[in-house]
Amino acid sequence: MRHSKRLSVNSDSISKRQHRVHKPVEPQVSKTDISKLFASSKHRAGDSGISSPLKKRPRLEDGLNRNGGSALCLIKEQDMYSFSATNPRSNGIVDLTGSSPNGSPKRASPIQRRTSLGTNPLNSTAHLGAKQLVVKNLKKKTKTDPNKYYDQVWDQLDASLSAIFDQKLPPYPWEELYKGAENVCRQDKAPVLHQKLYERCRDNVSGHLKQPLVVAASHGPNTKVLQAVIEAWSVWKKQLTEVRSIFYYMDRSYLLHSSAHTSIEEMGVALFRGEVFSDSSLEPKILNGACDLLSLDRKRRQDAGAGDLFRQTIDMFHALSVYSKDFEPKMLEDSVEFFRDWTERQLSSTTLAEYLDASQDLFEAENCRCDTFNLGQTTRSALVTDLEDILIETQAARLVNIDDVSYLMQHDKTESLRKLYSLLQRVRLGEKLRPAFGNYITSQGAMIVFDEQREDDMVVRLLNFKKRLDNILEMAFDKHEGLGHTLREAFEAFINKPKKSNMTWGTDNPKPGEMIAKYVDMILKGGAQAIPSLIASNSGLSTALKDEDIENEDVAEDEDVHINRQLDQVLDLFRFVHGKAVFEAFYKRDLARRLLMARSASADAEKSMLTRLKSECGAAFTHNLEQMFKDIELGREEITSYKMMLEERQRKPAIDLNVSVLSASAWPTYPDDVVSIPMDIQKATGEFEDHYKTKHTGRRLHWKHSLAHCQLKATFPKRQKELVVSAFQAIVLLLFNDKPGSEPLTYAEIQAATSLVHPELKRTLQSLACARYRVLTKSPKGRDVDETDTFTVNHNFDHPKYRIKINTIQLKETKEENKETHERVAADRHYETQAAIVRIMKSRKTIRHAELVAEVIKATKSRGVLDPADIKKNIEKLIEKDYMEREEGNVYSYLA
Repeated sequence: MRHSKRLSVNSDSISKRQHRVHKPVEPQVSKTDISKLFASSKHRAGDSGISSPLKKRPRLEDGLNRNGGSALCLIKEQDMYSFSATNPRSNGIVDLTGSSPNGSPKRASPIQRRTSLGTNPLNSTAHLGAKQLVVKNLKKKTKTDPNKYYDQVWDQLDASLSAIFDQKLPPYPWEELYKGAENVCRQDKAPVLHQKLYERCRDNVSGHLKQPLVVAASHGPNTKVLQAVIEAWSVWKKQLTEVRSIFYYMDRSYLLHSSAHTSIEEMGVALFRGEVFSDSSLEPKILNGACDLLSLDRKRRQDAGAGDLFRQTIDMFHALSVYSKDFEPKMLEDSVEFFRDWTERQLSSTTLAEYLDASQDLFEAENCRCDTFNLGQTTRSALVTDLEDILIETQAARLVNIDDVSYLMQHDKTESLRKLYSLLQRVRLGEKLRPAFGNYITSQGAMIVFDEQREDDMVVRLLNFKKRLDNILEMAFDKHEGLGHTLREAFEAFINKPKKSNMTWGTDNPKPGEMIAKYVDMILKGGAQAIPSLIASNSGLSTALKDEDIENEDVAEDEDVHINRQLDQVLDLFRFVHGKAVFEAFYKRDLARRLLMARSASADAEKSMLTRLKSECGAAFTHNLEQMFKDIELGREEITSYKMMLEERQRKPAIDLNVSVLSASAWPTYPDDVVSIPMDIQKATGEFEDHYKTKHTGRRLHWKHSLAHCQLKATFPKRQKELVVSAFQAIVLLLFNDKPGSEPLTYAEIQAATSLVHPELKRTLQSLACARYRVLTKSPKGRDVDETDTFTVNHNFDHPKYRIKINTIQLKETKEENKETHERVAADRHYETQAAIVRIMKSRKTIRHAELVAEVIKATKSRGVLDPADIKKNIEKLIEKDYMEREEGNVYSYLA
């Protein structure tokens, strides 16, 4: 290889051009003449001292030295740029080919450059500028035979490869081996070197590594063969790393830009895959061994060493690029078989709850295994799909079995239900729980509604049941919309299910409407203190009110909050009731008692409940209830007006009379009890009636003494008391004012004086002589009152309180009253049905039977769903009354 250097020399004394002269003469110029020539040339160049190439060159005369007078001789053209090799210090000439003492050429100073040009007379007119010189490297290089050098390097590399494949250190330094391989590649021997390297690696894999594995595969178990293959793969990876470190230059230069060859690492992987893994005797053993390790892991029978071996196996499969093509299909096939056997074994030997727990654990174990052993996302997805198909979809009918699901709900297995819903929802089968969920609600709800033995606890149990179902829907079923609809539909079904029973006196009125009205009455009468006592009657209901809140009677706001919470819960049940007529009848009667007897615990709670009912059922439903509140207010105004009249007339009444004037159309109907009223009371009521008629002409007053109550002042031997009693109790007690001392009154005498019917008189005497506050003494003693008993004033009666309220024995409704209410509601229902039929017939004129029944149900559904059989009975009654007639083809026509 020849080296050359280009050197540029800027000199004022070297002309860019060669000048031709007519008379060449051998120059003999001294150092002094050259200096004078330079000075003369500079002087003639002008003020600037620089000779411009645009100026006309001056003519030189032969032998004339204009500055010093000496002669100037021209030199030959071929000798113009010849330089002497003498020391520049002696003649001022720079030897550009020489070397300085430190090995690098020494650059001449500007003065030296100007004085080193010799005796060329043309320097006076030469163009001053840069000159490019080429300096050749005259050093001769020793040539080496490339083939001989290649053979020498390969011998070293071959010996080193043999040592590496024998798991020994190379006999030559790593750097020397790397440099030799690089030099060979630079001499365009890379293809040959790569081919020889490939052959040596192939021989090593097919010989040293493969042959012992083939021998082991002929008699060893799958896992042992797999372990040997993993060890061979580890050895080969280490050897391949060392080989690549030697041939790194070839790997990153020749192989990197070659489309026909792969890198050394890819070549090594391909060799191991083709020679070892793809061997017909080794591949089945390797794949089966890996599957055996997976099966042992699923059965929890392998140790930590087997787990490490399986992890190394998966890593090898990924490195050899055989995971997806060869191992994954085999592994998934075995997994499907394992899942099927596991499912059948679990379903045949465990309960649904245990199966759900085991299934959840299996899902988690498979996911954890994918993360632990790096099985890959495609494997994870395939395993999850197989699990969902085998554990859930194929077993969906058994998972949603009505009896099994009902058992979980009955025993509050919320966690198991959550797992069941989660499994089904994996494959979008959560809707399949609706039949089982609805069946459980309907069956359990019907048991509560039609349980005659625990009729009084119906609402409490329904509230508890509803709360449990809401908790299951939220915690287990994740508020699934479809299951929420099922809950509401099932509740409506069993609450409004018609059934003629003794509870409704042979009518098909829904019992929940009556019991909800009574429950509301208990809350509004007892306030917050009544809530826990009702809840405590059913141990399954969670306490809605804490004891410390109940004991704090001074905090009225907290009581209102608890009452409103209970009313909201009851209203949730009330929304499911279709037949609002039963609720309305009983609620109106109970409200009348609370208003007339001043038994409401909170006026705000009463108004709050009325507002809720109005919002839920409309203004027409609460019209009469609102009128009842207005009558109480108007009654207060009337009695105030009456007392003002008495004050104006300066009349002082014997008794303090308070009267409530009620509208007969808005209030419940009450029987007219026959009773003998004391003269003082008759006089006071008569005066009020006269005053009322003077203000309101054309109105009649009917006195309902059974609803009245009185406050009496009683004088006992020990102290005086104030007794709050009913009107009938007061009439009986006033009889003893006419008896001196302790003279008794017989039952017959009391009955004759009061004119009360026997049942009412017995209840009244029992409340005075046999209850908690015994102001009368009965003879003989006992809890029941007979017609032969006698009664006297209890002179030993005493109580710490001054004001005592003596309740009647019967504050609740009687069976006769309950029966009468149900019968009245049923009769009203028939009248409403007949009215709907007449309206439909009047608008349609003619209609078929099926269409008429559908229209009637649609028109009356706001008051409850009617039974088609009841509709047919009312149609027959209207035909008898000549409102309509039946024609051929089961068609009805309207008669005007």
